[in-house]
Amino acid sequence: MNAVLELEQVSRIYGRGSDTVHALRDLDARLYAGTLTAVVGPSGSGKSTFLQCAAGLDRPTSGTVRLAGREISAMRERELTRLRRGHIGFVFQSFNLLPALTVQENVLLPLRLDGKRRDPERARRMLARVGLDGREERRPGELSGGQQQRVAIARALITEPDIVFADEPTGALDQETAAGVLGLLREAVSEHGATVVVVTHDPAVAAQADRVLRLSQGRMVQDTAQAQPDAAAGVRA
Repeated sequence: MNAVLELEQVSRIYGRGSDTVHALRDLDARLYAGTLTAVVGPSGSGKSTFLQCAAGLDRPTSGTVRLAGREISAMRERELTRLRRGHIGFVFQSFNLLPALTVQENVLLPLRLDGKRRDPERARRMLARVGLDGREERRPGELSGGQQQRVAIARALITEPDIVFADEPTGALDQETAAGVLGLLREAVSEHGATVVVVTHDPAVAAQADRVLRLSQGRMVQDTAQAQPDAAAGVRA
């Protein structure tokens, strides 16, 4: 299997002296194409720092991060921004949709920021894929929380990124709606070959992953492969 993301001896230290915090400690990980990986652990274990360093949103104090064979931990900020726009998708707990834009415009935003041609038909196909056909001209405020998260997933996938990072994507949703969102991420992996990394505190989310990375005090304490679940198990909200 191809390693889409590689972290080697990654450490992230904040502060100095008595205020020093070791958010990550000599962490190694390889994430593979066409898999869903859950990153779990208690509060303060380093989950968010792992995501930020892996996605190029923060730079490790030491160690290397490679995405699709390219070392991103040493990139200049402008180059890193271009790489994030074209090769990384993001899904957040708070959706992060722009309220003044339509659903279709929100989905097309990554292409616009990356200087690529905006293709409304492509956006419509992506929205249909997440069960939102016919809602292209709605504003985010007119949608339920589950529907907004579906828009966020469509936006994350529109550039066909190398990897999608989802930070507590079901945290603000009820159980049934969360199952639907998880089902969409699972479908993106099993049917479309996406590589998805989900940072979560929810055991139900972790149970649906191909692999679970457990962090504690900034260290990797468990790396477990799991049998791939049935992608159809997710129930759409």
